[in-house]
Amino acid sequence: MTARPSALLDDLDTALLALAPIRRRILTALTEPASAAGLAEQLGLPRQNIGYHLNALEAAGLVQLAGERRKRGFTERLFVAARNYVFDPGMMQAPPDPDAVEAQDRHAADHLITTASTMVRDVARMRQDAAAEGSRLLTLTVEADVAFATPADFDAFTEEVSAAAAALARKYSAPSGRRYRLTAVAHPAVAKSAPARN
Repeated sequence: MTARPSALLDDLDTALLALAPIRRRILTALTEPASAAGLAEQLGLPRQNIGYHLNALEAAGLVQLAGERRKRGFTERLFVAARNYVFDPGMMQAPPDPDAVEAQDRHAADHLITTASTMVRDVARMRQDAAAEGSRLLTLTVEADVAFATPADFDAFTEEVSAAAAALARKYSAPSGRRYRLTAVAHPAVAKSAPARN
């Protein structure tokens, strides 16, 4: 069994458990299956210490059993961790007021942040479920850089994107089938750092 591609941390206690320095080292080392003894040798720590932390990580669902093997008359348990962890942004936010969300200005940064946070949480959960079922989660990401000479250009672009999205939604509106959420956002691009000179 190889490492899970990602795992969602949506519980504060579990997130804090994963953030402890020694446990972060263990999770990083477990991108490939390993035993407590193997980790102890790799990290230069006592096996009993590693075993204690592995038990806590397994109980929290942060690592999973990847198999067992016989070694020198003993049975070693092999563990594997996710390749990366996604922290649910909602852990640090108050639950949104549905009426307030509906009333949000589509240009409000708070609305974009709430929408992005919900997307991160929902997609991470669906990806976990799909992985557990042995299936693939079908998603689409489209990214492009645009530039506006004036605020009026931004407004015109907003109207064109909204109209195009509405037209596509009308075209692809089968009465049955898997529903998808299309979210289009625009925010100022982060300035790229200049390449370091040797």
